[in-house]
Amino acid sequence: MDIVSYTEFLVKSIVKEPEMVKVESFAADEDTEILEIIVHNSDMGTVIGQNGRTAGAIRTLVQAFAYLKKLNRVKINIDSF
Repeated sequence: MDIVSYTEFLVKSIVKEPEMVKVESFAADEDTEILEIIVHNSDMGTVIGQNGRTAGAIRTLVQAFAYLKKLNRVKINIDSF
């Protein structure tokens, strides 16, 4: 399982409209990767959570996954449409 599918699995597990979740990966520079998580507008509050706790937990899990797989540093952006 790669980092994009792992992140997609995590986010789809908590939203009400999992078919609207999209995760894309971009290379920021040679040692940093950016993951763009796009969810439906109605799921934005669920993904961010109270005081950003859910978003922080997602970031922690994805960064731990990247560390275990010896991947580059990961930054996560969460957006809606």
